[in-house]
Amino acid sequence: MKIGLYFGSFNPIHTGHMIIANFMAYHTDLDKVWLVVSPHNPLKASSSLLNEHHRLHLAEMAIQDEPRLRVSNIEFSLPRPSFTIDTLAYLTEKFPTQEFVVIMGSDSFQNIPRWKNYRQLLDNYEVYVYNRPEHPVTDTFGAKVTIVNAPMLDISSSNIRKWIQEGKSIRYMVPDAVWKYINENNYYRG
Repeated sequence: MKIGLYFGSFNPIHTGHMIIANFMAYHTDLDKVWLVVSPHNPLKASSSLLNEHHRLHLAEMAIQDEPRLRVSNIEFSLPRPSFTIDTLAYLTEKFPTQEFVVIMGSDSFQNIPRWKNYRQLLDNYEVYVYNRPEHPVTDTFGAKVTIVNAPMLDISSSNIRKWIQEGKSIRYMVPDAVWKYINENNYYRG
């Protein structure tokens, strides 16, 4: 089975994430897409992160009833901060019959030389890169890269958090169940 790993803080998960995950699951040769909730991205400040278990729950709510998507908390039990190469090594050892592919945006792919052991990642794993506006892939760093033109929404988790703090509606920017749960639990209010 070929599994795409879509890493992210998902702080919170939003419709843009869902479109990319679903597109990768149904418009590429991937059998499944796992949304890997990262407890702490080493390239981002952790101060603005909602508790990892709340983010995991929101992601699970977002993908309910979608058979080709799965949420993974695998990084919760690994050393922190989470490094993609360490997660990949762990998953490859734990699931030796699966083929893992990394899914990322072209903006992240441009920064991959800043990642821990990025050469090992690119030499051993295929990467599916979805194009982001104004971030064309100009160098594949010698990796096996598949460029995917997935539909894009100009939505970011940071804007969603900002709008919540400003008391503005985020309805339709996140899945309905996620929107209701964020409101009921006063997440990201301050």
